[in-house]
Parts: sequence; structure tokens; C-alpha cells
Amino acid sequence: MTTFENTEPVFEKDGVRLTVEDAVATVTLTNPAKRNAQTPALWRALTEAGRSLPGSVRVVILRGEGQSFSAGLDRQAFTPEGFDGEPSFLDMARGSDADLDALIAAYQEAFTWWRRNDIVSIAAVQGHAIGAGFQLALACDLRVVADDVQFAMRETSLGLVPDLTGTHPLVSLVGYARALEICATGRFVHADEAERIGLANIVVPAAELDAAAQDLSAALLAAPRAAVVETKALLRGAGERSYEEQRAAERAAQGRRLRDLAGLGD
Repeated sequence: MTTFENTEPVFEKDGVRLTVEDAVATVTLTNPAKRNAQTPALWRALTEAGRSLPGSVRVVILRGEGQSFSAGLDRQAFTPEGFDGEPSFLDMARGSDADLDALIAAYQEAFTWWRRNDIVSIAAVQGHAIGAGFQLALACDLRVVADDVQFAMRETSLGLVPDLTGTHPLVSLVGYARALEICATGRFVHADEAERIGLANIVVPAAELDAAAQDLSAALLAAPRAAVVETKALLRGAGERSYEEQRAAERAAQGRRLRDLAGLGD
């Protein structure tokens, strides 16, 4: 089995490395000394990594080097000056509503592409996944977690809200009441609870995390790509459709599959 370190990078910048082997891409957060803390530069690099994916990629594994997946926003963000060359929190607050909205929307782009219908994304999560780190794990379709994982949404303790696309998947996975309790208290969710409430698909010993992510990737690649793409689109849209609308969507998707298998597709 190929290790994550033995593949030449397609993209490497600002704490993000993208490697590709056949139909599997791996996005690695590469700043373990800072527990893969996140910055606007890292978010831009994640967005660029998504745009750099070859069309042959079917599965994307997201992982972090070191003991933590991501400990959240780099604490420098909370200093008066913020990051060099980036707007500070004070600068953001002073901007117009339109400018503030556009800036946050740009940051969110790093968290949106993981749910594209043409790929299945897997977050391999160990150690701390705090705030922005938790939201990055939530951005993926599936989560394989180590038994030492610690999820927490700490934004409210800082007087902020989770704004990096994490609230929708969190509510979808665990329900409104539990999502509110997790976010409002900022408490840790450990591996056993994460599996029980649906945050984690699989829990494994930390030493087996990478192998478990690769095994899940292989299982996802076993079915024909078009069938997985159609199925993902059906499931993603199910929450927004009525029962009858979902029935119709299933019929339409199956019609496309049958025609394609018969060689009669477009």
C-alpha cells in the first residue's frame, strides 16, 4: 500500500500539500509545529488545491501531519495587528456589509468544494479538531477518526459564530438540539461519542488512521464512478426534496444509469 509521503506533490503552498495517485488525491495540512493552525493563506491554498484536482480523481483524503488534525484558527488572528497583509478583525468590522460578506465568502471557499458530486471526500482526523479544524472535518463527506480525537466548536467562547460552513453539516449529522449544545458550550466531543452521534463513520487506533482512510478509499472506488456520482447527488438533495420529489429524482437518476449501461446515454 502506498504511503502518503511517497507521492510527488501536485501542489504545495502555505501549509497545504496535494498529491495524486490514480483516482485518489490526498490533501495534507503540513504545519504540525503549530498543530496545523489555520490562516487566510492556508484557506486560499486549500481553495487552490481543490481547483488543481485532475479530472481522474474520485476520492480525496484530507489529513493533518503530526498529533493534531487542526487546532483551529491561528491565534495570531486574535492580535490587534492580525496577519501580515491580511485584514485584522478590527479592519473587517470597520468594512461595509458588502465587503465583510465578500471576505468571509472567500474564506468559505476553502470549505465548500469537498462536497462536489464528482468526488467523495474523507477526513482522517486525529487529536485536536477545534473550531475551524472541526469545520474542515465537517466539510468532508465522511470522517475516519482516531481514538484520541477531540472535536470542539469554540467560536462562541470568543464572541463569534462558526462561519466556515460547519453549521449545516453539523445539524444534519447530529440534529439541532445536540448541535446547539456542542456549539454553545464549546465542549469536547471524544471518539466514542463522535461515533455514537454520527460525527464519525469509523473510529480506529491512532496508529491505524491512515490505513483506515486508505481502506475506505479503496472500498469507495469499487463501484463504477457514474453510479457513485448519481447516488451522492441523490443523497445530498434528499433533505431539500419532498418524498414525492425524491421518488422522481430516483427515477430520473436510474433512467440515466440504465441508458448509460445499455450504451444509449448522451
